[in-house]
Amino acid sequence: MSAYIIKRIAVLIPVLLGMTLIVFSIIHAIPGDPADTILGDKATEESKQALREQLGLDKPWFQQYGSYLGELLSGDLGDSIRTREPIAREMLPYLAATLELTVASMLFALIVGVNAGIISAWKQNSWFDYASMVVALVGVSMPIFWLGLMEQWIFANKLHWLPSIGRMNPRDPVEAVTHLAVVDAIIAGRWDQIWTVVKHLILPSIALGTIPMAVIARMTRSSMLEVMNSEYIRTARAKGLAPFRVVYKHALKNAAIPVLTVIGLQTGSLLGGAVLTETIFAWPGVGRYIYDAISSRDYPVIQSGILVIAFLFVVINLIVDLLYAVIDRRIRY
Repeated sequence: MSAYIIKRIAVLIPVLLGMTLIVFSIIHAIPGDPADTILGDKATEESKQALREQLGLDKPWFQQYGSYLGELLSGDLGDSIRTREPIAREMLPYLAATLELTVASMLFALIVGVNAGIISAWKQNSWFDYASMVVALVGVSMPIFWLGLMEQWIFANKLHWLPSIGRMNPRDPVEAVTHLAVVDAIIAGRWDQIWTVVKHLILPSIALGTIPMAVIARMTRSSMLEVMNSEYIRTARAKGLAPFRVVYKHALKNAAIPVLTVIGLQTGSLLGGAVLTETIFAWPGVGRYIYDAISSRDYPVIQSGILVIAFLFVVINLIVDLLYAVIDRRIRY
């Protein structure tokens, strides 16, 4: 198992290097000059040129890439052109907010999607099967921004059950230790704030997790149907095992490989595709952070933000690969 892990990690090194080159090249192909954005249209050409030299933008792109890669290998993401603050420190609260929203959305998608798919396969062609697949089809087809607005209108404006925007109560904040609001509230012993933070998480996590939930439900049902017709499942039933034991111990384990693949892909898409949800619910995540950087041509922030999300995506796929080997020992050979 250790040899398998080392091989999988070794494969990531050229992937990460290629990823930095692609991101760097694409970002520098974006039209526009950061000097114009920072100094404005009324600034003189001499002042703009001086700023380009100060930021290193006057050098050839391969020299800029070499400097950027050297700083990256030393753990330095650089400084923001707009704020002149270290990007790693500035991005951390935004990244933590996005991770918190992603985890909550994926928990919703897993709990609802996996169980709906299992029950649909077990009760094939029943009313539950048809109803759950219709809901899954609607979930895949429904735009996130429309669902988010409907949630705000119904549960926040009409019923007043849940807050419509924000991450916590701004008039009673919790000290940021990990920048994960739920964890910080637990560390501070603020049990009242835990429920407040959870209430702020419910609507955006459901809106963001609806599409992954639908995809996971359909994939789980499809994989389970293939497994449920196997001979060892019929044998387990004939032996008189409880339906719960047959489904969750025997069938689900053998149907988990395709479901794990979808879960990994959907988790990565949540990290990179949360901009709409963060905008609708005023969630201070990394998507909004990168969007603001694009508007101001802040190249270092754009590069670092995309690179961090891509790195997390690669790590998630590595975890999925390792889980393959845990579930099916044949894979590691």
